[in-house]
Amino acid sequence: MQAYYHSTETFGTVDGRGIRYVLFLSGCGLACKFCHNRDSWQTTEATISIEQVLTHYNRYRAYYEAAKGGITVSGGEPLLQAEFVTELFRRCRLDGIHTTLDTAGHAAAESLAKVSSYADAILYGLKAIDNSVHRQLTGASNRAILDNLRWLADKTAVTVRYIIIPDINDSKRDIGKLALYLQSLTVTPKVELLPYHNAGQYKWQQMGHAYPLEGIREAGVEDINHARLELTQRGIVVL
Repeated sequence: MQAYYHSTETFGTVDGRGIRYVLFLSGCGLACKFCHNRDSWQTTEATISIEQVLTHYNRYRAYYEAAKGGITVSGGEPLLQAEFVTELFRRCRLDGIHTTLDTAGHAAAESLAKVSSYADAILYGLKAIDNSVHRQLTGASNRAILDNLRWLADKTAVTVRYIIIPDINDSKRDIGKLALYLQSLTVTPKVELLPYHNAGQYKWQQMGHAYPLEGIREAGVEDINHARLELTQRGIVVL
């Protein structure tokens, strides 16, 4: 079994617990204006097999295990190739390899169900709770994304990742809506706040596209701390 992929990373430190082998699959149904992997939206011709992934991982397995790491599948959107990810994670479970799915949740519920049944942890990216803000940022509704998270919340270990974009999705009202939604779930997930940055702007320019968030300032420590305070005051655990 093979998947279309964008790239791999052998020293991932921000894609789950420990140090990880990260597989970035290609193809995505969202069009996030802040995406730092603009070149991952389209499905590439490059493919990789499960055997290749496990061979790459096993070269440094002792190192990953010493760091309590494992394999993370990210994207693009990995749920668009759910059969591959499910089988990879199944093989990993049999071999004692810790797995993490990094997803935006913009996929069929059936795909999420398949993959989550073998994922040890899930990083779930939320861009906005307000649907109009979400459409502004991604070009798509967040209805399926929120429904999928509601179903997933009590199934496995989930960390919600929320990117703070100054003056777009970080108002007191926005953060309050995030808290209310998370508290409405069967199990309230922990939250990781990510600061918006424009490091991927050059990729947009290389591909001949104007960068949509030109002029939006990067999020700083004060922005993150403000959102953290709003969430913690409402009982949400922020990592």
